[in-house]
Amino acid sequence: MNDWPLTLMAVHAHPDDEATGTGGVLARYAAEGIRTVLVTCTDGGCGDGPGGVKPGDPEHDPAAVALMRRQELEASCEVLKVGHLEMLDYADSGMMGWPANDAPGSFWQTPVEEAAARLAELVRLYQPDVLVTYDENGFYGHPDHIQANRITMAALAMTEVTPKVYWTTAPRSMMQRFGEIMREFGADAQEPDPAEAAAIAEIGLPDEEITTWVDTTAFGGQKFDALAAHASQGENIFFLRMGQERFTELMGVETFVRVQDTTGAAVPESDLFAGLR
Repeated sequence: MNDWPLTLMAVHAHPDDEATGTGGVLARYAAEGIRTVLVTCTDGGCGDGPGGVKPGDPEHDPAAVALMRRQELEASCEVLKVGHLEMLDYADSGMMGWPANDAPGSFWQTPVEEAAARLAELVRLYQPDVLVTYDENGFYGHPDHIQANRITMAALAMTEVTPKVYWTTAPRSMMQRFGEIMREFGADAQEPDPAEAAAIAEIGLPDEEITTWVDTTAFGGQKFDALAAHASQGENIFFLRMGQERFTELMGVETFVRVQDTTGAAVPESDLFAGLR
């Protein structure tokens, strides 16, 4: 028997990502006495600055934004009861195609082996039983999300640790409704561009390919409050417009695809720790 507690590790790209896709499981499993570890890979410096100043604006100060977002991340972790926060602090690479993609020191420009070696040290330290990150396309093609997947899988290959590994995803049925929900809450009053609507509809997986559906409804309030802690990015966090009750109704189940398992637990499953307890 191992002498460490059951442990969940989530590897995310930016401050606020922890709340969007995994806020429910982080809160739920912390409440169940499981040790929770969050690894945030970048400093979030390509986010909005005070007053909504956008990246590329002469008044946008990435270092000041990074400091502000770290404070917000710490507040989010307190809401979610995350036990351990680890920051790799690579420079935020921005969205695909931004000049920040090519900046020396950006996460996207960092050799996978280099970042993976740092993450591998954390994997050895915390010995996670379950590890969660993005899929190979970073869910929607964000370079830092893609890089987080790459370094996570490379880090695991560098260690002897064999957790259950999950990639975050969304049911295709939900993605088909997503545009309608956004318009309902005023995200875009115009009819969607057909190409954009088609791209959204292709995000995630067909429902039958999702292996793991975790009910986090009871923790919807914490998840919403964790998102709200990232106040500087409120303009970009569409979900906050819903209000807590509707948010919990729509976001009360978090979904994953299991990509590595040594337990033999049957799928579909409703618990990331199925077969471990």
